[in-house]
Amino acid sequence: MTLRLGVPSKGRLQEQSFAWFAARGVRLARTGAEREYSGRIDGLAGAELVLLSAAEIPRELAAGRIHLGVTGTDLVRETIPAWDAAVQEVAPLGFGHADLVLAVPDFWVDVTSVDDLDAVAAAFRARHGFRLRIATKYHVLVRDFLRERGVADYQLADSQGATEGTVRNGTAEAIADITSTGETLRANHLRILEDGLILRSQATLFRARLAEWDAAACAALSALSARLGVSAGEGGG
Repeated sequence: MTLRLGVPSKGRLQEQSFAWFAARGVRLARTGAEREYSGRIDGLAGAELVLLSAAEIPRELAAGRIHLGVTGTDLVRETIPAWDAAVQEVAPLGFGHADLVLAVPDFWVDVTSVDDLDAVAAAFRARHGFRLRIATKYHVLVRDFLRERGVADYQLADSQGATEGTVRNGTAEAIADITSTGETLRANHLRILEDGLILRSQATLFRARLAEWDAAACAALSALSARLGVSAGEGGG
C-alpha cells in the first residue's frame, strides 16, 4: 500500500509545512491546476501527498485513510475521541502556535482565576435562573478542563464565528478560544484568566495507528522517518 501523507491544502499552514519538509530534504509539491488538491513527494518511493483542510486531517487520520498528517494538536484533541489510541504525535513542527484560553470581560475585576469564575458562575445561576454561558468552538477540551477544576454552573454556547464578539453581543458571559497574540481579545475588552490556559497548540506531524500498515507502507515510513530525522514507530499500534 502507498503511504499517504496529509498536509493542509492552502494558506500559510501549507507553505510552512512544505518549508518544514524541504528543510529536511523532503520536497512536497502541488500537481495539477491551482484548485486541484493533489500533490507529490519527490524522491520517496511508495508515498503520495494528499492535500486536505486542516480540519479534515484529524478525521482522516482517525479513520486510517491517511497514514501521516500535519494538523494542530487542538484539532486532534478536540475531534478524535481517545485521540492517543488513534494517533501518535511524531514531531512538533514549530509553527502554527496558538493557545486555547479561558477569558472573561475586563470589568470583572475580581475574577482572575478559574476558582473565581466558579464562584461567579454559581452566583450568576442563583441570580438569573440559568447557567453562565461560555462561548467556544472547543466543547470537548473546555468541558474536560472545567470538570477537572470542579466548575459546574455553566453552559457552553456553540460559536463557529467571531467568538471574541459574543460577550459584547450579549450571547455569552465568557469565552474559550484560540489566541496567538491576545490582540483580538484585548480589542474586545477580554482578559485571560491567570490559570486559564487550556492547551498550547501547534502544527504537529501525526501518525495514524489504525491505518493499514503493510510492508510497503512500513518501508516508506522508515525511509521518510530517516530523512526527516524523526521516530515514527513501526506502523500500526
